[in-house]
Amino acid sequence: MSSSVPAQPHRTVHGASALPVPTQVAVTGVFAALIAVAAMLPPIPVGGFGVPITLQTFAVMLTGIVLGARLGFLAVLLYLVAGLAGLPVFSGFSGGLGVLAGPSAGYLLAFPLAAALAGALTTLVLRRTAGRGFGRWALVFLSAMVASFTFVHPMGIGGMMIALELDVITALGADMVFWPGDVLKNVLATAVAVTLFRAFPGLAQRRW
Repeated sequence: MSSSVPAQPHRTVHGASALPVPTQVAVTGVFAALIAVAAMLPPIPVGGFGVPITLQTFAVMLTGIVLGARLGFLAVLLYLVAGLAGLPVFSGFSGGLGVLAGPSAGYLLAFPLAAALAGALTTLVLRRTAGRGFGRWALVFLSAMVASFTFVHPMGIGGMMIALELDVITALGADMVFWPGDVLKNVLATAVAVTLFRAFPGLAQRRW
């Protein structure tokens, strides 16, 4: 009489990404393209300092929230490298190293770091909370806001000070124009992320 060893159920190693490597590569490319599309949509010029309102920050925060710190950082970095290499993927269909001499340089360089921080904080929220309640998603929204005000706005202010030779008060005033829009874009990014997490639960099961 032979005995068979029961099949072991598939286990996901704690902390490992639930997405296979080819899928990780694919979503990284998809979100890099999403940021490019958001940047190419017609910008809204404000303030007269050469930094328009765009949907880039929405796409950057959505990327970080959905993909997590590692893939979010890589997706935004891929977008940034493509633009600096000359592809016209920045606002106004611009590209090339010349943008680093412009007033938007600080914002652009901040994007990968902001996506990484938003992703890391969101991952902590997803691990430490359960359910689909308002409180959980409010914390995800706050994660995006923290990332915005840790990297995007300070580095954007610094970039304008260097490129336009502004004092810190003037640069801060120029940056404050973007604050209400960033709140709305982070609300929208959180709402879209909630929908994606519900449709593709594997996106929420990542290490960082």
